[in-house]
Amino acid sequence: MNKNILLGHGSGGKMTSDLINSVFVKYFDNDILRKKTDSAILNINAGELAFATDSYVVDPVFFPGGNIGMLAVSGTVNDLAVSGAKPLYLSAGFIIEEGFPLEQLEIICKSMKEEALKAKVLIVTGDTKVVKRGQCDKIFINTSGIGIFNKKNHEISEGKNIRVGDKLIVSGYIGDHSIAVIGARENIQFENEILSDVAPLNLLIQDVLKTGHEMKFMRDLTRGGLATVLVEMVEDKDFGIIITEEDIPVRESVNGLCEIFGYDPLYMANEGKVLFVVKANNAEEILQTIQKNEYGKDARIIGEVTSGNGGMAILESVIGGNRIIDKLAGEQLPRIC
Repeated sequence: MNKNILLGHGSGGKMTSDLINSVFVKYFDNDILRKKTDSAILNINAGELAFATDSYVVDPVFFPGGNIGMLAVSGTVNDLAVSGAKPLYLSAGFIIEEGFPLEQLEIICKSMKEEALKAKVLIVTGDTKVVKRGQCDKIFINTSGIGIFNKKNHEISEGKNIRVGDKLIVSGYIGDHSIAVIGARENIQFENEILSDVAPLNLLIQDVLKTGHEMKFMRDLTRGGLATVLVEMVEDKDFGIIITEEDIPVRESVNGLCEIFGYDPLYMANEGKVLFVVKANNAEEILQTIQKNEYGKDARIIGEVTSGNGGMAILESVIGGNRIIDKLAGEQLPRIC
């Protein structure tokens, strides 16, 4: 086989078949995918399903701590998980630029296989298109996913049950992914390497749901970061939020680079962090549950839901005073995921 992707790999003929068998089936192989039918036939015993889809165009394709394939699997798994669903199956659609190295495609697919194994999901169907040079930047991936959904989790995504006094927990350090990507993009050398936090969070979230405590709200902190999620939570609501800056986990190295570039860590994208809103009297137990998971060991309680600042998210600064958190104006970092 050629060392680079050719237009013929997207022709639907022998080259396409060879690519599917030598790369995609090699890494994603399972009983369902192996049938190579136009549609994956799934046996799901559930009253309701959750369905999510996302496209990944990150630049560069490889970055410290991850690559576009890891993002594609974890991102869709996490979108399902924060809705309260248990992810089961993924599809994977590839748009590949002519000339893309086959070796790099294999690395990407191998990492997708590994992320799927971590998340205990199967990649059961997919598609590949090859475009001429210049019509795509290396490789784009779309993943869609479905999971079984428990009716008791209906209100989690919308946060309808949030009440004054509820506590906010973030599952770990924020901003790592954005800084890892921008560092790779600009060829910045760090004294202490900053790695993307890309990770599937569904097993961590399932551990939290198994505690039996009511979950008021969950959201993964991707584009727009923690700040955007907080603003959307209180928008048009009669309650507000106050978070304490000194309680928000941000690495010194991330803070330092944000100061240099004029970024705010609160708005930096993450690919392995989730915000939980829980009852105050359950917060410590839930925090301990999160911290037992490798992806939540640095989790902290960062604030609470309040009555005195309806519709607003407020940051209590380490230097004193309060600051209103607004939505991000414009695009801070394009093609971060």
